[in-house]
Amino acid sequence: MSNFTQVANFNGQIPRIDPDDSAMLLIDHQSGLFQTVKDMPMTELRANAITLAKVATLAKMPVITTASVPQGPNGPLIPEIHEAAPHAQYVARKGEINAWDNPEFVAAVEKTGRKTLIIAGTITSVCMAFPSISAVNAGYRVFAVIDASGTYSKMAQEITLARVVQAGVVPMDTAAVCSEVQRSWNRPDAAQWAAAYSQVFPHYQLLIESYMKAQQVAKDNEVLDSQR
Repeated sequence: MSNFTQVANFNGQIPRIDPDDSAMLLIDHQSGLFQTVKDMPMTELRANAITLAKVATLAKMPVITTASVPQGPNGPLIPEIHEAAPHAQYVARKGEINAWDNPEFVAAVEKTGRKTLIIAGTITSVCMAFPSISAVNAGYRVFAVIDASGTYSKMAQEITLARVVQAGVVPMDTAAVCSEVQRSWNRPDAAQWAAAYSQVFPHYQLLIESYMKAQQVAKDNEVLDSQR
């Protein structure tokens, strides 16, 4: 009988993201690989990956990117990630499928000094799963962002989830990552966080616009059309 009592490596602490101890790893979000994604709309995947880069920038979190043979059919990284996170460090690989097999990638992670990793990657079952499992084995606390990773079938996504959870990876979605990193709306940059959320929740942007307009009407004592 197994004496296995706790999967995730959080040493009895609440398994949640501490932005001051976290680094964001965005792996293989490439235009060619995006064309193989079938478990979610590619536009949503792209928006979620970009949102993670924006949130990491707002939280002053290190970001490391890498690509799998970007000069080949896998295609280049989508440019919006480095536009949203200008401080991101790109690590070139020498053909390794698992980014964690590349010593320079691991060295870049170690250099951050962070022990919690937020990982998203395309393809989910390979580019996200392989380094996530490897990082847990290396002693890191790992959160995998499933809806900022994409794969070739819903079945592949479900199998991968089962695998990474057994290995000690904590699965999350993009909105949950945003909220846990943000911590509070009572902060001076709250409007920037709301703007980032609008990428994940396009309908939320409509709510924000309606609210802002209502506030402006009250502030300016604007005459309603019905009272003209």
